[in-house]
Amino acid sequence: MTTPSHGSTPHAPDTSAPDAAAPPAATAPAPGTAGKVFTPTERAYLAGQPLARLATVGPDGGPQVRPVGFVLNDDGTLDIGGPTLRRSQKYRNAQARPEVSLLIDDMAPADDPVAPGWGRGVEIRGRAELLTLDAPPMAPDFFSNDVIRVHPRRVISWHLEPDDGHSRARDVG
Repeated sequence: MTTPSHGSTPHAPDTSAPDAAAPPAATAPAPGTAGKVFTPTERAYLAGQPLARLATVGPDGGPQVRPVGFVLNDDGTLDIGGPTLRRSQKYRNAQARPEVSLLIDDMAPADDPVAPGWGRGVEIRGRAELLTLDAPPMAPDFFSNDVIRVHPRRVISWHLEPDDGHSRARDVG
């Protein structure tokens, strides 16, 4: 079972068709390893954001992007949940084509010391793993135990730290 770093706001139930395959049970992450994936600034930013956008590839080869709640795990993976996640198109997409992208971004406040009024964020490209946890990682009274766990391979961040205006991109897995 993972420990969420922040809560999530529930959304309307997904009513798409159920998925026949059951995901494997999850194992606990290794504590204290997220620093190898994310910088302290990226980790703090992710912990403060309740919403992300998950991009998957659909059955026709086209993109699908959906807003999702997420939690950052100690090992640097991220768990995405939902009330009936297993029945969603994003779940089926991740099952068939596990390469995904997760985007967490916002507009910096006007008094931000790094990029006042500018867009900032983190894009995480990686591999999706479908799991069933002992308990939901967020919204336990509303979300199911099913999660899409994103294993980062590439991290791109921008306007989180003073820089020369370029994004910071690196391979992590």
